[in-house]
Order: sequence, then structure tokens, then C-alpha cells
Amino acid sequence: MTPTSLADWLAKLETMHPKAIDMGLERVAQVRDRLGIRFECPVITVGGTNGKGSTCAMLESILMQAGYRVGVYTSPHLIHFNERARLNGDIVSDADLVAQFEAVEAAREGVSLTYFEFTTLAILRLFAQAGLDAVVLEVGLGGRLDAVNIIDADVAIVTSVDIDHAEYLGDTREKIGFEKAGIFRPGRTAICGDPVPPQSLIDHAQAIGADLWLFGRDFNYSGDKQQWNFGGRSQRRNALGYPALRGANQLLNASAALAALEALRHRLPIGAQEVRNGLVMVDLPGRFQVLPGRPTVILDVAHNPHAAATLAQNLDNMGFHPYTFAVFGAMQDKDIVGVVRQLKDKVDHWCLTDLPLPRAAKASELVAKLAEAGVVPSSLPGSERTIASFATPAQAFADARSRAGENDRIAVFGSFLTVAGVMEALRSGGRT
Repeated sequence: MTPTSLADWLAKLETMHPKAIDMGLERVAQVRDRLGIRFECPVITVGGTNGKGSTCAMLESILMQAGYRVGVYTSPHLIHFNERARLNGDIVSDADLVAQFEAVEAAREGVSLTYFEFTTLAILRLFAQAGLDAVVLEVGLGGRLDAVNIIDADVAIVTSVDIDHAEYLGDTREKIGFEKAGIFRPGRTAICGDPVPPQSLIDHAQAIGADLWLFGRDFNYSGDKQQWNFGGRSQRRNALGYPALRGANQLLNASAALAALEALRHRLPIGAQEVRNGLVMVDLPGRFQVLPGRPTVILDVAHNPHAAATLAQNLDNMGFHPYTFAVFGAMQDKDIVGVVRQLKDKVDHWCLTDLPLPRAAKASELVAKLAEAGVVPSSLPGSERTIASFATPAQAFADARSRAGENDRIAVFGSFLTVAGVMEALRSGGRT
């Protein structure tokens, strides 16, 4: 029976392919060709270990300030699947998605597709039919074999390269760098925002004849506490306000975004004020998002050691808080010990949570991982370090809220599901 609602479609797609992740482009490219998906407008793909979502959001905001019609595809979502696709800043409707799911189902003719492959094709077709001026596509996992890589981008950005998804991408930066560089194309702009790019990425770009832009060589930034400047190959952007997204790495992400727009300046001209407005107005939930009110609540989807190190630096930059509570949940396949080691000196009280996915680590498993990283509860009365376990992120957050003083802070981090669970709890409790 053919599903009729978005929820029914998504439920069907979760069980349609024997493997949740099935690397390779042959099947998805076959269905792309049957659907006739192609873009006449410039396409920017954004890959990397961390910083992809922020970079996509900045590109979207600047392009929209310049009056362009923009489609943006990101993943995963926080609360609603529709968040993955935005047209001109608006999340797409259920009806639009269902229509595209029906088209993909009709075109696949027995070709088995994963959830991600099927939904990627649907969103690409939606964008291809929308008469857009620019398309920004976040690469899901890796690059070379990710479903998004069936599109030949005009500009491809790799934001950063670090260890994550090692079972699919390799266990060194060199191996992962090669996989990320798979989104580069011969004769087209390839941008790397990582200040220390793996040699494998540089070598691959040179081998295929991509026009490689490296941070520190082809583009850079400088600044003080009030403003910053971007310098590219032939374009400077001076007296810029800091991006509305908080965090230590956001100027690296912003610089990569501005380098991409410089490379496309003849097709997508953008004025100085439009860049300034776009950076100031950019919004992306769950990326070092500091909520108003007390105690201070920080939402951050840091789920690997590289992102956790950035979160630790951002927490240090916030100034003094008597105690820090952590609401933390993670997937089993993540380097949980590596994440905890980055943050163990920043956190006094750990509120660990189960998550509603089979591949999520149980809170009891997280306790063992904390011990492996050297985090154990204090045994003295009036303990300065506690560890508690909960069945849901909402319960873990409620416990942290009940114990935190108004000058303390609560850092909610780890899996997207951890942040989403707390966001939903806050909304239902009347606080956003």
C-alpha cells in the first residue's frame, strides 16, 4: 500500500533497504538519471567533519540577503524531518515532500535505496523544479560515496577534517581527507577551510585538476574584538560584524563561505552590506546555542572529539560559572571516551541519558565510558562531582535544572537526539 502522509512514508523508508548505511553511488545515480535531476543554477556542496551546518547556514543567509532564491539541504534534522530542506529560508511542507517521494518511488523501478538516498533524491528533485538561483547541499557522511555526491557542484567546500565515522571512512586524517576530497571536481573550485589540510586532500585535488583554495594561502581572515576582515584571491571584505552563530571556529566557517561566494562572484554578485547583514542574521539551532534566562543553557550537537574540543574552548570563553552540568547522550559508534576527555575538566555534574535509537549508547554504558576517561563521582559528602543516569533527555535536563543555581550553566551536547529531546521539553514547558 502506498503511503499518503509524510510520517507513513518515513516509516516505510526506514525498513525499505537492508542496510541503514550502504556506501556507493551506482544505485542512487541510476534513479537520479531516471528522474532527470539537473541544475542550471550554481551548486555549492559542503562536506567536512564539523562546521558543515554552520557554513551552509551562512551561505544561505548571505545569498538570501542579496535577493537570490536559495535551496538548502542539510542533515540530520533536530525535531522534524522537514527541517532538512529549506526554500528561501522556509522549511518545506509535508505535501511538497510527499509529492517528491511518490516521484522517486515511481522512478526507482525496483532499485533498493536507503532512507538517506531516497530522501536525498526527493529533495534534489524538489530543488531542481523550484527555479532557484543557488543551491547549497550539505554532504551527509564522508564525501566520495555519499548520495549528495551524485551532483557535480560548481564549488565544493571541505570545512574540517578529523576522526569520525572511522568504520566507514578510515581511522586517520589522511584516509578521511581522501574521502572528503571526493566531492571536488576537475576544473572547478575546491575549498578547504581546515588550517592543516591532510596531504591526501591536496594530492587528490591536484590529481583531478581541481582549482584548490587553501585557508592561509588563498583566503584568510584577520580581526579584533569589534570586527573582522576577509581576504581572498581577488576580493576583500572589510569591517564585517561577527557571525550571529557563536563559537571559536565560526570565522573559519565564514571565511570558507566567503571564499565560495568569491569564486562565484560573476554568477552571483553580492554587495558588502549584504554580506554583513547575512552574517549578522544567520540562525542555526543547536550549534553552541545559548538560551536566554538563568541558569545559562547551551545546546550543542558536538558528538566527536574535534567538536567537543571546540565546545570546551567555547565554554572557557564564557566566563565564570560556579558549576557546570552536562546533559549527555551519544551513539555507541562514536568515540565517547574521546569526547569526554575534551570536556571532563569543564563539567562538575553529569546527567547521562538513554536515547530512542537501537544504536544509541545506554546511560549505563556512558557511565563506564566516563570512568574510562577518568571521570568518577566524588565519594565525599557534598560531592563536587556527580554522575546520574536517566531514561530520556527531558528527564536528564529536568534533574540538571532542579540542581543548578541561577549562576550555573547546563551544557546539553552529544547526539542530535540529545539536543532535540531537550528542545522539545523546553517547548512543551513554554520556554524556547
